[in-house]
Amino acid sequence: MAGQPPPWAYTAILLCALSLGRAIEIPMDLSQPPTITKQSVKDHIVDPRDNILIECEAKGNPAPSFHWTRNSKFFNIAKDPRVSMRRRSGTLVIDFRSGGRPEEYEGEYQCFARNKFGTALSNRIRLQVSKSPLWPKENLDPVVVQEGAPLTLQCNPPPGLPSPVIFWMSSSMEPITQDKRVSQGHNGDLYFSNVMLQDMQTDYSCNARFHFTHTIQQKNPFTLKVLTTLWAVSSQSLFHPVSARGVAERTPSFMYPQGTASSQMVLRGMDLLLECIASGVPTPDIAWYKKGGDLPSDKAKFENFNKALRITNVSEEDSGEYFCLASNKMGSIRHTISVRVKAAPYWLDEPKNLILAPGEDGRLVCRANGNPKPTVQWMVNGEPLQSAPPNPNREVAGDTIIFRDTQISSRAVYQCNSSNEHGYLLANAFVSGVADVPPRMLSPRNQLIRVILYNRTRLDCPFFGSPIPTLRWFKNGQGSNLDGGNYHVYENGSLEIKMIRKEDQGIYTCVATNILGKAENQVRLEVKDPTRIYRMPEDQVAKRGSTVQLECRVKHDPSLKLTVSWLKDDEPLYISNRMKKEEDSLTIFGVAERDQGSYTCVASTELDQDLAKAYLTVLGNHRCPRPAAAPAPLPRRPDRPRDLELTDLAERSVRLTWIPGDDNNSPITDYVVQFEEDQFQPGVWHDHSRFPGSVNSAVLRLSPYVNYQFRVIAINEVGSSHPSLPSERYRTSGAPPESNPSDVKGEGTRKNNMEITWTPMNATSAFGPNLRYIVKWRRREAREAWNNVTVWGSRYVVGQTPVYVPYEIRVQAENDFGKGPEPDTVIGYSGEDYPRAAPTDVKIRVLNSTAISLQWSRVYSDTVQGQLREYRAYYWRESSLLKNLWVSQKRQQAGFPGDRLRGVVSRLFPYSNYKLEMVVVNGRGDGPRSETKEFTTPEGVPSAPRRFRVRQPNLETINLEWDHPEHPNGILIGYTLKYVAFNGTKVGKQIVENFSPNQTKFTVQRADPVSRYRFSLSARTQVGSGEAVTEESPAPPNEGRCTAAAAGRWSREQSIWNVTVVPNSKWASITWKHGFGPGTDFVVEYIDSNHTKKTVPVKAQAQPVQLTDLYPGMTYTLRVYSRDNEGISSAVITFMTSAAYTNNQADIATQGWFIGLMCAIALLVLILLIVCFIKRSRGGKYPVRAVWVILGSGPLSSERLEALSLPAGVWVALSRLALILCLSSSSDEDNKPLQGSQTSLDGTIKQQESDDSLVDYGEGGEGQFNEDGSFIGQYTVKKDKEETEGNESSEATSPVNAIYSLA
Repeated sequence: MAGQPPPWAYTAILLCALSLGRAIEIPMDLSQPPTITKQSVKDHIVDPRDNILIECEAKGNPAPSFHWTRNSKFFNIAKDPRVSMRRRSGTLVIDFRSGGRPEEYEGEYQCFARNKFGTALSNRIRLQVSKSPLWPKENLDPVVVQEGAPLTLQCNPPPGLPSPVIFWMSSSMEPITQDKRVSQGHNGDLYFSNVMLQDMQTDYSCNARFHFTHTIQQKNPFTLKVLTTLWAVSSQSLFHPVSARGVAERTPSFMYPQGTASSQMVLRGMDLLLECIASGVPTPDIAWYKKGGDLPSDKAKFENFNKALRITNVSEEDSGEYFCLASNKMGSIRHTISVRVKAAPYWLDEPKNLILAPGEDGRLVCRANGNPKPTVQWMVNGEPLQSAPPNPNREVAGDTIIFRDTQISSRAVYQCNSSNEHGYLLANAFVSGVADVPPRMLSPRNQLIRVILYNRTRLDCPFFGSPIPTLRWFKNGQGSNLDGGNYHVYENGSLEIKMIRKEDQGIYTCVATNILGKAENQVRLEVKDPTRIYRMPEDQVAKRGSTVQLECRVKHDPSLKLTVSWLKDDEPLYISNRMKKEEDSLTIFGVAERDQGSYTCVASTELDQDLAKAYLTVLGNHRCPRPAAAPAPLPRRPDRPRDLELTDLAERSVRLTWIPGDDNNSPITDYVVQFEEDQFQPGVWHDHSRFPGSVNSAVLRLSPYVNYQFRVIAINEVGSSHPSLPSERYRTSGAPPESNPSDVKGEGTRKNNMEITWTPMNATSAFGPNLRYIVKWRRREAREAWNNVTVWGSRYVVGQTPVYVPYEIRVQAENDFGKGPEPDTVIGYSGEDYPRAAPTDVKIRVLNSTAISLQWSRVYSDTVQGQLREYRAYYWRESSLLKNLWVSQKRQQAGFPGDRLRGVVSRLFPYSNYKLEMVVVNGRGDGPRSETKEFTTPEGVPSAPRRFRVRQPNLETINLEWDHPEHPNGILIGYTLKYVAFNGTKVGKQIVENFSPNQTKFTVQRADPVSRYRFSLSARTQVGSGEAVTEESPAPPNEGRCTAAAAGRWSREQSIWNVTVVPNSKWASITWKHGFGPGTDFVVEYIDSNHTKKTVPVKAQAQPVQLTDLYPGMTYTLRVYSRDNEGISSAVITFMTSAAYTNNQADIATQGWFIGLMCAIALLVLILLIVCFIKRSRGGKYPVRAVWVILGSGPLSSERLEALSLPAGVWVALSRLALILCLSSSSDEDNKPLQGSQTSLDGTIKQQESDDSLVDYGEGGEGQFNEDGSFIGQYTVKKDKEETEGNESSEATSPVNAIYSLA
């Protein structure tokens, strides 16, 4: 049995046409009236350089003769030597080779085809000669225009027939580049929304190309002179913003059409073209909307840079108000176009040829529609039916002619003419009485039809006979007649199979039968597999210069020839030398920006095709190259849309346009438009509609009399954006309501009333001010007159009603514009009273420890006093059979529908005493209680033990503790503990322990320090064990290492072992071994010390695995497990990433130049100290200036080196001092004068006492060195003024003092 067709089956192309309305035709070897088979179009425009041809072909038996009328008068062809008629045809040929003017033959022609059985008419053919007049000569002055101003260059082409095609070029025949700023209107004029200086670089010439003459006429060119706006900037910029090119920015204004509103009429079936061209700086954007509805997406098309809206094949639904919105950042304006759709007549039921056997009845039907409504005129053989000879067997009833008891002589051709002011329809249909004719087949025998699986198809079997035969279809020469279900036989003999299945393949036989015999034919049907793309191309993002491959793998029927082609942006793709097209893929080498777009794979056979589309996004190279390891930006929610604008304001629609926000690396998939109204629910936003992410403008259908405000939310795969800022408000005009309130109910709130309620209509359905409701009611049985009242709210209470009586209720909406449609009638009931009786014969049967069965007798309906909702049992737990166990006596209930007399009460507590009462419940409430029944539930199994704790104080033992069950449900007889050791995939033997009911602790001795344990604990009664609680022992700290060692001793089949981690500061490389087959998927799971878990899915062959999002110096635990079975896992491994190298900003103390400078200074200070200590060791005072004498220029002599020799201890101290100075930075005091010094007039520092020596800074010379070079005495400050020979300075902060302090 074939299953349901896959979704793609419905997209296959159906190559068999389903034109099933074709009538039965008479074979040409039988006598029949004429039938027009070919004729010229109604509006026939001809080329004056060629001969004129007016076609008229017809068939009939005998062959028909032809004549013509011109302008409703007989056209005598024999009198005009230029006019002839083709042989065996009615086609006129007017020959001008010998001279003559074609214009002389313009007019309205009609062809008549006649034989002895009737006359058929062609349409009235209007003949016109094509005209291509010359352009009037004119001298055009240069057009002077201010920069930034709008400009229109008028074309005004000469009128032609048909109208010429207009295009603009320069005088050097270069096309004028058109864009959003500069474009050609439908009338041929060239519009500049704002003029720029670059527009002077060329001239502008309008060209007209005439269709029939194939000539192009050129108008004299316009030249532009653009005045710069620099002089005006200073004055205008005080009030208007100035653009980047120095032009004052302006709000939009319309160049075409003028004003704020206009109207347009279009005929049904034609194309509607609406146009709006606006000026402004910056150049405005144009958006289109329809008031009160959306633009027809399947027929609407934007042209001329959105300045024109074309709607093809217009129908009556396309009438209404459209508006265009022109907007730039300075503001917006709109223009409303009222569109009226009229209609030339079109067929609803076109008359068909009527073939009747002698004595049969029939009818001709001629139904047409149009706007205005067309009139119908019947003719017979080209003459008005009223002037035809009377026929008693013929009856005219408006658009229908009825024929009764038709005879063979009743042959004629009838014409139906349906016309209005916009056009006409003319149809011929003959009525032919045919003598007895045996059935015959009219199509070739044994046709082959091939069709795709799950498609619809038609098998044709044209036949004829008189009387008209009945036709039946059979499959494979057997079985019953095929009709009904998946088959349908049409009047003309065609068999339609609605959905082809594999079993439908075979040979089909059609048999035509009448009283004279039968005829048959066969059709062979072959069912082919559909063509489908099973591996579709995927959306890709590629860098420029890379290689991209788009897959397209196809499955098709092998008996059909497959062709795979590619489209780019819905146009055939040119395969360049950078592309390689293979059977199942398309490869693009060296991807460039121009390669970006949608790519469609088209797989087709001669019977069907399948499509698959993908989008290629090309990323350009950055001028500043990114680091190779820089991660891609994470996708985020989109930014909110902005700059909402309302245009095309109509009565029932408005166009909303917005500027999308940044998608933040995740394409926008949808836009949600919300609205808020300020009358019923101000401040509350409601979803209005949803649109795909590829649009930024949508027509919103609106309701009358709502003050709308809109906002837009963008959605991508990450989430929703913040709502946009609200748009401006737009109030629609009012209208009578088109609906009535919903959810109308009539229910009693008291026993003597009925409250009528309904869901009030919201702002979008009120349609006008002062919304109110006309409420009507009457008793259903009494059929009394309607009572009515007008209500402004959403409820009305009818008083003084009998108890529970049905009422008919109607609620109709009304506003100041009128009433809504006639409302539906709803049945409501007046109020109920409490039931008067209780259920009787209540019987209880205990089913088990938690459920009982109830049974009762039905109460009489008159005691219910309302609608019987249910029988309800109230029950409560009176006590437990366990002593000293407190129980809740809260009443519980169980309801049973009113038509039931038995039920089950479950979820009872075992081992308890219960009481139960029953009541009848209606809409008012409970009736009286039944007699109280008592019952006892038997013992049951206990609930799970509470607070089960597993603790592991060490690697040898595990402690278990638990509390008694919350619900013992009987007498506890003990506890059962089941536990099992496991390590990875290895599971040990289960151990069972039974405990007394008072024991709540247990200690488990571990068999090894590696395994973990899984515990399951349950309590027991005499009935059995209750629900178990399960816990696992915690993992030991060294589980990873121990488990890894143990894993090596286990079976390597279906396991993971030898996990190796090589960490760095921010990444780690992972490898492992496993016993799985090739192609197995694994998951690497790692957890940081903050308990953040992450997983990485990998393939087995993808080792090593790099973890690149680690943090320096952090501890991680890691395991690897099978993606198909998480229970098969490696040991847990613990590792730590290394500390990161600090790379702070450069510290001056670590710079080489600074270290070298400090070391040089330290060396100089060291030499100074050496000199000072030498002098001190000799007991004399050494002036500081003497140091510089010793350290004078030039190399040190041997005497100097000898003078600098010191004991070892002094060298150690000075070396330490030099090291301290090299590792420290100089203080701010280094550049200050020494205290106690004065600055001389020449700016140098002058010592107040030149004999200053180190002795003065000691304390009586007692500061000495130990043998290791350390100081013995403590440093003291310099003596006071009285003790230092009148030195007025305070303590001197000299380098020597600093050295002593550091030592």
